[in-house]
Amino acid sequence: MQIIEMKAIRSIYYSHKQFLILNPTRIPVSLSFLSRHFHSSNTRFALNSPETDETHRSPRVWTAFEPLTGELYTYHSRQESSDQDNESGSGDEANADVEAEKTYGKAGNANLSTGDKTQKGFSDSKNTARYFPKENTVGMSGKKAFSVNVGDIIGNKKKGKGKFKWVCEHCGFSDGQWWGVCRSCDHSGTMKRFSERETTNTGLEFSETVSRSWLPKPAGDVEPVRLTDVYRGIKKMNYRIPLFGPFGNEVARVLGGGLVPGSLVLIGGDPGVGKSTLLLQVAALIAEGLDSGQPASVVYVSGEESVEQISSRAERMEIEANKLYLYSGTDIEDILVKIHPLSPRAVIVDSVQTVYLKEVTGSPGGLSQVRDCTSALLRFAKKTNIPVLLAGHVTKSGDIAGPRVLEHIVDAVLYLEGEKCSSHRLLRSVKNRFGSTDELGVFEMSQWGLQAVSNPSEIFLSDQNSDSEFLAGLAVAVIMDGSRAFLIEIQALCVSSSTVSRHVNGIQASRADMIISVLAKQAGLKIQENAVFLNVVSGVSLTETAGDLAIAASICSSFLEFPIPSGVAFIGEIGLGGELRMVPRMDKRVSTVAKLGYKKCIVPISAKQSLANFDSGEMEIIGCKDLKELINTVFTKY
Repeated sequence: MQIIEMKAIRSIYYSHKQFLILNPTRIPVSLSFLSRHFHSSNTRFALNSPETDETHRSPRVWTAFEPLTGELYTYHSRQESSDQDNESGSGDEANADVEAEKTYGKAGNANLSTGDKTQKGFSDSKNTARYFPKENTVGMSGKKAFSVNVGDIIGNKKKGKGKFKWVCEHCGFSDGQWWGVCRSCDHSGTMKRFSERETTNTGLEFSETVSRSWLPKPAGDVEPVRLTDVYRGIKKMNYRIPLFGPFGNEVARVLGGGLVPGSLVLIGGDPGVGKSTLLLQVAALIAEGLDSGQPASVVYVSGEESVEQISSRAERMEIEANKLYLYSGTDIEDILVKIHPLSPRAVIVDSVQTVYLKEVTGSPGGLSQVRDCTSALLRFAKKTNIPVLLAGHVTKSGDIAGPRVLEHIVDAVLYLEGEKCSSHRLLRSVKNRFGSTDELGVFEMSQWGLQAVSNPSEIFLSDQNSDSEFLAGLAVAVIMDGSRAFLIEIQALCVSSSTVSRHVNGIQASRADMIISVLAKQAGLKIQENAVFLNVVSGVSLTETAGDLAIAASICSSFLEFPIPSGVAFIGEIGLGGELRMVPRMDKRVSTVAKLGYKKCIVPISAKQSLANFDSGEMEIIGCKDLKELINTVFTKY
């Protein structure tokens, strides 16, 4: 006897024994079914069964235990009186009217006999049976047939159970068993259980399936085309969506001139910096349709806020665009279906870490979900020529949350930066397939949203008063950020007999040490016994060497207790020999200083020669060869 069938017999025995103990009516139940009423697929185990005698054809009734459901079932069987019926297979037997709850095993192979509802067919030749629970033997004509393959029940106990996998919600690594720590990214507590199932669509195929009804149909097979033919087919007026107004001009400046149709733009930034505000204002500008003269539909999808919350923010910002639609949802399939009737001019998704695809394993925000959702939206944008703007969360290190491939998929990556203590916001581009990455947008956060700064070059400057003695130690430097020049203030304080030798804020400590040492060695200043404190006003970090000259001038001003006259700016790098060196883009820097109304600009002597033909207006450009000449030029009585 096979081990599996022995286990089945033992299960039936103990189930009947428990049934006798718990039977409140004390109805006699014979245990002789173990020898006379158990049916096996192997005829050797039909112990003393009348079926072993081919001449015995009387009806039989017996009880069996169902391992899958843990219940007892009553079987009724009747063999036909002729061998011809047995050989003929399932002609009339397949028409049996047998009713029950579910179908297990290979129901299509079950061949049952009799049309009588009280008799249930059983075929030895096909090893199948139809049965129903014991308590449902009456009035079952309205239920579905319950067919079972005996071999499936006994031999394949685990059939029908789903497969499971453990997937890391941080990196997407999958394994067949649970681990406390992900073996790929070493994060603990990130392994989540997911059931495997067959899917026909992936993230990239999904957007084509959902939006197939309104995607533009290709005229024929796609073939390579010449670049000159593409040039002739592009309408320059429709190549970009312009953004009007001071705010729109700043955003368009960073994007390279406007929003390109069919592009996928990712905007990242710290929590609370203003990403949602920026996207809502951009959506309102596009919805107004100032370029076409008529409003255009724009859909703003949020997975973090309700439509009421978005509406309250729009009301505070005084946005009244009639064609701006709000939708709160996180299912990509549902989003594309809902925006189908609107045919929008642009779609905003806030944020990409909150949306998901049903066909992809992992929770929203996981690596696999972020990657596949972004790929689906990219395919949607390219097929429909509708630009999609995404908001992205950032990690503690300041990078976009999600896989690095996310920044490779999108067409442009913008970062919105700003300090919590400051109302100014900087929008810079780190990737742009349609423009330069040197552009920078400057905004100021107000109760009406982000407002463009009229003169961003002087946002880091404070009001100066040349008559005050407290201005000693203050110098103005000119730095570049992207294609824009900014003027910043550098403060220095020299204190004798101080317990602290040196402290810097906003300046590289190694750079400050070098400049102080050069001043002591090459300029002859006795500052070794003084504690030097350096600070950059407005919390800006000075990273380029163009501020060296301003740092040295501020230290000399504080040490000599000589205030630097107002209207003087410093541009240049200091070498170890005390010489002054040129820095890149001197013309842009000097032009910015001249536009702000400064009277003098101190530069290296070589820079003055290169700017000989430069029109600086009323501003005087003064060239210095080294630090000694700088001190003699600036710190003298006029």
